[in-house]
Amino acid sequence: MAIRRAFAQEDTNLNTVSITSTRVRQYSDIDLTFTAKPSSGEIYKKFGSSAVKQSIKTLILTNAYEKPFNPNFGGNLIAQLFELADRNGSSMVRRDIIENIQVYEPRAKVIKVDVSLQPDNNLLDLTIKFKIVNTEEQVEFTTTLARLR
Repeated sequence: MAIRRAFAQEDTNLNTVSITSTRVRQYSDIDLTFTAKPSSGEIYKKFGSSAVKQSIKTLILTNAYEKPFNPNFGGNLIAQLFELADRNGSSMVRRDIIENIQVYEPRAKVIKVDVSLQPDNNLLDLTIKFKIVNTEEQVEFTTTLARLR
C-alpha cells in the first residue's frame, strides 16, 4: 500500500503532526483472448493478480527485437532453447527475467525464479514467484518451453 503524507503550512512541528492518506489501486488489463461479452459486446477484463500474471507471461514469452522500437523488451526465452546448455545458461536466463520484470513490470516484485534447462529434450522449465506490489499477494507462474523442430 502506498502511504502519502500531506502537511499543512500551519503545522509548526512537522515531526509530530501529519495527515496520512492511503490509496488502493486495483490493477486491470484487457484479456488477451479478446473474447466479447455476449450481453454488451465489450471485451473481458482481468483484475488484480491475474492481470499482473498475464502481463508477466506476455513479457517473458516475447522475444528480443519482437517489439518495434524497443529491442530490449522481452525475456528472449525462445533463443535460449537454441543455445548451448552449460552451467551459466540457467543463471543468464534467471538474470534476464529478473531484469526485465524490474524494468517493464513495476506492479510485481520478484521473489524467486527457478530455471531448469533440459538440453537433451530441448526443454526449458520456468517458475517465477512474485509479489503484487499493492496487495502483497504472492503469485506463482509456471511454464515449459519446448523446441518444435
